[in-house]
Amino acid sequence: MDRDVVGAVGKLTGRWVRELPAGNSVVSGLGVWPLVALLATAADEPGRGELAAAAGVDADSAAGRAVELVETIERSADLHAAMAIWVHEQLKLSESFDDVVPAALAGTLTGDSLADKAKLDAWAAEHTDGMIRKMPIEVTPDLAVVLASALSLKTTWTKPFKEQLKRLYDGPWAGSSWHWLERTDGDLDSVRRYADSPAGPLTVITVEGDADVDILLGIGDAQRTDVLAGLLAASAKPAEGQLGSALVEQGEPGQEVAPGVKIGLTTTSVPDVKLSLPSFNVEVEHDLLALREIFGLTTVTGPPAGNGHFSGISPDQLVVGSAKQTVLARFFATGFEAAAVTAMGLMRTSMPTNQARRLDVELARPFAFTAVLRGSRLPIVTGWIEQPTEPA
Repeated sequence: MDRDVVGAVGKLTGRWVRELPAGNSVVSGLGVWPLVALLATAADEPGRGELAAAAGVDADSAAGRAVELVETIERSADLHAAMAIWVHEQLKLSESFDDVVPAALAGTLTGDSLADKAKLDAWAAEHTDGMIRKMPIEVTPDLAVVLASALSLKTTWTKPFKEQLKRLYDGPWAGSSWHWLERTDGDLDSVRRYADSPAGPLTVITVEGDADVDILLGIGDAQRTDVLAGLLAASAKPAEGQLGSALVEQGEPGQEVAPGVKIGLTTTSVPDVKLSLPSFNVEVEHDLLALREIFGLTTVTGPPAGNGHFSGISPDQLVVGSAKQTVLARFFATGFEAAAVTAMGLMRTSMPTNQARRLDVELARPFAFTAVLRGSRLPIVTGWIEQPTEPA
């Protein structure tokens, strides 16, 4: 997998998570990146430069690298991806359209809102294994172009958790009972302490899936945005950090040796790791235009000068009128699943636009998570759990 693209997806995700509001949330920078990259190749200056900067790659090669990324992901065992572009049947296409958009990705819109919506919703459901059944943007007769990406991830733990109801008596979640997950295994080095992360001391726990995806959990004492950024940074450097096999030799029983990690005692003769945390189920819709600067969408959402913003798609004057993502993540006793559908709608400027500005590891307080493709460390979804989502 292209290391530059992996890094670019990580940087885009890192900028985005720093802007998340308080509360439970999850984002997929991986879902947005291919669309931003494709638009960069199709766009004219100055929007072309803004989109390329947001994508972190050269505009000339960006669309090709987006297609290559999606094709590479689709070869994964647990992670699947798709990308498509639909154009209104009456929109005049530029001569370079086929160079920007492979024919296999192209479809048509009729202007019949009900029929077009049914088509786009069916595509979203098909490519997320039914986890997301609707395209996030509103489907209206004035849509000239729709770009969309879809991701779906389902993995099973190599070692499942036991589920129980647990009442907490201290910490920010005290006084309530939650659906709680717990397991013990011998892989001490699934726990690492990063002393010099952007979040200060940070604990990262790797929960392995049975194929090619791992889930990383991060807990620290810094602000939420710094913990999220620290986890993303650590996910790109899996060989760094102090190993749990060294941590377990430090301190006395009951002493904290890393955020969320205390020395415990086991009845076995071999040290192990006891991991406990709440199960969670988070689903969020994001309006990307509320953070248009992050995604390079500032210029291309405004009135175009001259021939328009996207001469690589059409000689007609087009603007990005809507851009949204629906994303979900579920962490449960036997595995993890996530899905994201990201869509951007382009409209002719003459049409109205709809713009909107044991080690005992217990995650008993707000924590971060990210799912990564194991070999490349490509971040798939990243999120924050402010409080458990499954009350007893």
